[in-house]
Amino acid sequence: MNVIVGTAGHIDHGKTSLVKALTGTDADRLPEEKLRGITVDLGFAEMTVGDFHLGFVDVPGHERFVKNMLAGAGGIDVVMLIIAADEGVMPQTREHFDICRLLGLNAGIVVLTKTDLVDAETLELAKLDAFELVAGSFLADAPVIEVSSRTLAGIDELRNELCRLGSGLPARSDRFVTRLPVDRSFSVKGFGAVVTGTLASGKIVEGSEMELLPAGTKVRVRGLQTHGRYVKSVSAGQRTAVNLGGIDHSKVERGMIVSEPGVLRSTQIVDSEIEVLAGASKPLRSRQRVRVHLGTVEALARIQVLNNTGEIIPGTKDLAQIRFELPVISIPGERFIIRSYSPQTTIAGGRVIENAAIKHRKKDIPSVRDHLFQLVRAPDEAADLKVRLEAAGSSGLNYADLRSVTALRNELLRSAIDTAIASEDIVEADRHFVTTSTFETMSAGAENAIGEFHKREPLAKGISREALREKVFARVPPETFQAVVASLESAGKIVLDKEVIRLAAYRTVLSPEAAALSEKIIREYRAAKLEVPKLDDVLAGSISGTGFTVQDARKFFQLFLDSGEIVKVTDDFYFAKTSIDELSELIRQFAAKTTDRLIDVAKFKELAGISRKYAIPLLEYYDRERITRRAGDKRLIL
Repeated sequence: MNVIVGTAGHIDHGKTSLVKALTGTDADRLPEEKLRGITVDLGFAEMTVGDFHLGFVDVPGHERFVKNMLAGAGGIDVVMLIIAADEGVMPQTREHFDICRLLGLNAGIVVLTKTDLVDAETLELAKLDAFELVAGSFLADAPVIEVSSRTLAGIDELRNELCRLGSGLPARSDRFVTRLPVDRSFSVKGFGAVVTGTLASGKIVEGSEMELLPAGTKVRVRGLQTHGRYVKSVSAGQRTAVNLGGIDHSKVERGMIVSEPGVLRSTQIVDSEIEVLAGASKPLRSRQRVRVHLGTVEALARIQVLNNTGEIIPGTKDLAQIRFELPVISIPGERFIIRSYSPQTTIAGGRVIENAAIKHRKKDIPSVRDHLFQLVRAPDEAADLKVRLEAAGSSGLNYADLRSVTALRNELLRSAIDTAIASEDIVEADRHFVTTSTFETMSAGAENAIGEFHKREPLAKGISREALREKVFARVPPETFQAVVASLESAGKIVLDKEVIRLAAYRTVLSPEAAALSEKIIREYRAAKLEVPKLDDVLAGSISGTGFTVQDARKFFQLFLDSGEIVKVTDDFYFAKTSIDELSELIRQFAAKTTDRLIDVAKFKELAGISRKYAIPLLEYYDRERITRRAGDKRLIL
């Protein structure tokens, strides 16, 4: 089992010496650290006890290096809160403890160091000091181990206690996509760029393609090390070194993320829940500039408190939006720390709720708060999806959007989607999703729009697909529009005729006068047989003495076209379908009497009893309809 142990405590309280006493490794690796005798940046060590592998992250204690401490704190499973017996609780002890609590750590040990330098009474005072600090916190019932890194007193007991604590830890969450926050970056001769960090989630396999964020650079995993050994893969919770191909070391820095490609997206706005420390000197206010430590990155940001007062008072928590000055990568539920801009002190912490937020207007705050609280209270991934899709409205979200805003593993997201669909909470349209209630609202809106069109244009066959889309679905993805139309058609509520849509129950009802005019038009074409007049002449003649306009007559004529009672052959020639059918039958009878099934223009004219003026357009019409096919100067009757 792999357990990451982090140190926390004031400068010169013996954190690095304790790690060396436990592991035999001096975690101070920088020349400056050796020279000054203090830890400046993160140090790492490890040891194996039976089935346990303990990785240690040694963090700086000096207040100037708290940002470096924060870069390593996010991957910790167990914290050792270190208090020197000869000094007791000091300012950085309190700050480190507050940071551990705000980051959501829930397992740890209080370690009293330098016990060889004090008498029993001083040691007892240090213990009381420690008890007072951790009272009511996750360390309230934690063991207190007294050690001396010089004499090694208590070291075995501490090692055993770490293993005991580690055995009771729950398995690391396997919900999220592969994500490695980079806490160190360097170059190795002959290998190139190497990054290190604690794998927050997922799995990295040698040879796999990854993405370096927020730059979006595609990289390849050339090699992996964990615990000083080369391995083929690493899992969540393991400290690892990754040799990256496809990028120069100079392009990589602490705060970047190595992630599964094409999933996570950078953002500059997140919605969150923030707790302001009771010891903060003043409230956290809207527009306040702060330093936010998220994963291994430190980023400047502005706060927008999402309540009516515009502030969160010390000792309380509330919702707020964080507006970063540079792009960052975050996932829902991720913990962060807020430090004041100047002087730099820890004042608050919290967790991300919405990792792809937009700026909120003041009037929208009540609805935004409701949405965020629904996300916080969502009992499972399926419920979370429904809340997010409710907020997305008719625009919905596609599969890639859902992966980005939830950061869920592919299998887990697909399972959540299937559950939400089965419970009829959401609807899928070609990997695009909306809530069922939104889908039903859009369906009703489409029906209403079609009905209104029928009222405005009672003689029209129906509304065009494109006109319906522009009227009701202008801001809706095409997949959703198509799904609504398909659903209405499947339910028998609408009829699709090529690109025209009408209500299934709609029937054209003409007034007696309109019916008489329509009958006059169709009689004209039926009587004309195959020697039809021009359309304009028919329309002009039909309205004489009726009070209708040519435009009215054209609409009635369109009804016959839509119903198929009149057939368009060219823009100039229209024929009654009865006449076309009779001619088609004559052609088939002629073909049955011939051996080659061929007919020329002259024979066609004779057969139809018409002039070349009508014969050529009709033959071309039959070619288009595949009743005939040109064969030189003749037609083959098919």
